Amino acid sequence: QVQLVESGGGSVQAGGSLRLSCAASGSTYSGYCMGWFRQAPGKEREGVAVRGPDGTTTYTDSVKGRFTISGDNAKNTLELQMNRLKLEDTAVYYCAADRDCYDFDLAAEYSYWGQGTQVTVSS
Repeated sequence: QVQLVESGGGSVQAGGSLRLSCAASGSTYSGYCMGWFRQAPGKEREGVAVRGPDGTTTYTDSVKGRFTISGDNAKNTLELQMNRLKLEDTAVYYCAADRDCYDFDLAAEYSYWGQGTQVTVSS
């Protein structure tokens, strides 16, 4: 069993930056695939970035070059550095984990989810 708690959301103007953190507890963090997903009002949940157990990373096209996912196995944390934020980045951001990595369109396969943290980008 894995418990995930996100933090770091907030409000920022377009072009600004935010850093999200996800604290994992309850199991062996280093063996899990972990990622960030988001859901905007009226839209389906979408994958943002995933980090595999070996450190490999995958990003959705809309955030490439702006967002960076990183993890610290010793601290059991996962982070998402978000730069040059856009209005369309506004959403609730969720941290997720599973022993397997899945494509972004299979987000429902992730077994463990945090409660989410709101990110609001304004003009």
